[in-house]
Amino acid sequence: MGSRDLTLLDAYSRTVTEVAERVGPSVAAVQVQDRQGKPAGSGSGFLFTPDGYLLTNSHVVRAGGPRRPEGASWHASFSDGRRFAARWVGDDPHSDLAVLQVDGMSQGALVPAVLGRSADVRRGEIAIAIGNPLGFDHTVTAGIVSALGRSMRASTGRLIPDVIQTDAALNPGNSGGPLLDARGEVIGVNTAIIPQAQAICFAVAVDIASMVIPELLRHGRMRRGYLGVGGSTIPLDRRIVVALGLQQARAVRVLSVEPGSPADRAGLRPGDLLLDLDGQPMASVDALYQALHPERIGRDCSLSVLRPGSSAPLVLTVRPLEAPDAG
Repeated sequence: MGSRDLTLLDAYSRTVTEVAERVGPSVAAVQVQDRQGKPAGSGSGFLFTPDGYLLTNSHVVRAGGPRRPEGASWHASFSDGRRFAARWVGDDPHSDLAVLQVDGMSQGALVPAVLGRSADVRRGEIAIAIGNPLGFDHTVTAGIVSALGRSMRASTGRLIPDVIQTDAALNPGNSGGPLLDARGEVIGVNTAIIPQAQAICFAVAVDIASMVIPELLRHGRMRRGYLGVGGSTIPLDRRIVVALGLQQARAVRVLSVEPGSPADRAGLRPGDLLLDLDGQPMASVDALYQALHPERIGRDCSLSVLRPGSSAPLVLTVRPLEAPDAG
């Protein structure tokens, strides 16, 4: 190995070490206990504000279950040995994100991690993960950003967009910990591994987290819009695409319309093809779900609809989707 290679290797090592030393104190081991005080689950999380708000995964705080565990309690343990009780703030199973607030920060403030921008991330960049895999506290692993723009199904069946793929080693217990760039800024929240494959791990992009966090802090959940339709993604006939000058080769076919829903009031009916929402192409059911973000709630939106004999926009008012459960 030549001197140049050694210099590069040393620079890489220093980068990982400096990031671990700077961000490590912000990372916590998250423990979930049931109402009897027995361990129910564990994972990782990290502070993102100086007043103790901690970001983690929904499946961590729910201990892998479908809803908030009844009578459960949460604790966060940091690398300096301090352990704090934490209270539930909110979670969003559709993006697998959750926020807890650490109590007792008067014992001495902890420095929060800095949220970066995943839109600025490039393939091949250094990716550093800090977490608590398999019960081994405050473990650091490093690799690269292997791919961007992946999608992954949450436990709810909804698609999480813009997922980051990395080969930084992740194991059960890393969930909820930060994925960091060479500057020590958070670019993702570690969330999943593929058990059958090596070096294929995933993190929810921090830009998604930055949209979800304000909703969890304000409402305890991620508000989403509701149209009241069931549908499926279908390919469009090439002649239709050319004739209408469409930007997409697929659309959403309406299979059902709930009585009294915004879609029903607007005149949408089974068999209609949804082409776009406010000019944004709807090339899949997942694209439709993702378009129903909080900013659209209560607003009039225009739906371009194709049905036999006509192609016309329908105007409807997006309603908030009711929370699936109290947790």
